[in-house]
Order: sequence, then C-alpha cells, then structure tokens
Amino acid sequence: MGAREKLTDAMSELLWERGYAATSPRDVMTRAGVGQGSMYHHFAGKHDLAVASLSAVSGTMADEASVLEDVEAGTPLERMKAYLRLPRPGTRGCRIGRMTQDPQSVTDPDLARIVQGAFATMLGRWEDAIAAAVAAGELPGTVVPADLARTLSAVIQGGYVLARAEGDQAPMDAAIRGAVALLDATSASVDPSARESRAPRERGDQEEGRS
Repeated sequence: MGAREKLTDAMSELLWERGYAATSPRDVMTRAGVGQGSMYHHFAGKHDLAVASLSAVSGTMADEASVLEDVEAGTPLERMKAYLRLPRPGTRGCRIGRMTQDPQSVTDPDLARIVQGAFATMLGRWEDAIAAAVAAGELPGTVVPADLARTLSAVIQGGYVLARAEGDQAPMDAAIRGAVALLDATSASVDPSARESRAPRERGDQEEGRS
C-alpha cells in the first residue's frame, strides 16, 4: 500500500472514530505511519484528504446498496431483506451517518455534498427496489416507495444510535429484525391474487435485466 492509500485509509478510520473536527493532520500521519512530506505531496491539507477519504467511503456504501438492484440475489423483497441483513458494527456507527453529527462536516460544502450524495444514492436504490416489489405484488400498491425507503433508512441509522448509546450490538440487531418483520408483515397483507397476477411481470423484468 502506497503513502496515499495509507493516508486515505487512516483518515477514513479517524473520521469514523472521532469525526472531522477532532482529527488533526498529525493524527492522520501518525495513524498512517507516514511523514509530513508524504502527506503534503499527495494532499493540499486536511480538507483535501478528508474529501478523498469520505468519497471512498461513500463509494463503499453505494457498492453495498447495489444488492438492492442485483436480480441474481432474488426477488425485490428478498434483495431488500438481504441488504438489511448485511453485517453492521452497531457500536462503531455508520461511517456516513456519523458525519451528520460533526459540526464542521455539516457546514463544509464539499463534505456535506458527499454525505448528501451518499444518502441520495442509497435512498434511490431503496425506492427502486420497493417500487419493484410493489409491481411484483410482493408489497401492496398503497406503499409509497419514497416514504418506506426513508423509514427503513431511519431504522438502520437509529439502530446505530441505540447500539452506540448502550455500547452493545444487540439494539442494532433488534432494529434489523424489526425492519425485516415489518417487510414480511406488509408483504403478508397483499391479496394473493394480486401477487400471482404480477409475478409474470417481475419474471419478465428479471429476464430483461439479464439480457
């Protein structure tokens, strides 16, 4: 791993642990094990490094949410539950969500834009998956994809907050189980005849996605 990657990785970890305001360039260099010359050869300063690091974290979050679009992972409802069940270290918090609690991050236009973009991408994928589940008859037509997407996102973020508050992974795991149960209960309310009539359409969409 080169000096640039060591620095961005170190900054990513420190942003996760302490936030932007509480992280100094010296902290990053010490964590990365590189000198001042390397730091300022690759980055103009702390802000430039934070932008690069947070952008990488945002990309990772987008990659994780891609399971919501992966037709090979099952039906829309199955994909939603698979995304919810991804491993999440609750006591460490969400790498992106924690930045919304950092006083400097929320007022810095560049950092705020990255955070907003990460959540927008994730919510967009949630909405598409929910709309697909409605079209397939897995969820009732009364469901508003934008509303449910934000509800499920709020459950995940709330799970992080509760886990950190209690210093225990259990609240996060419970929140995820509750979200999955909510989806299952909502799915169970669908008229079976509606589900059957929409199933061929969903299979056709999946075949088209593979072609």
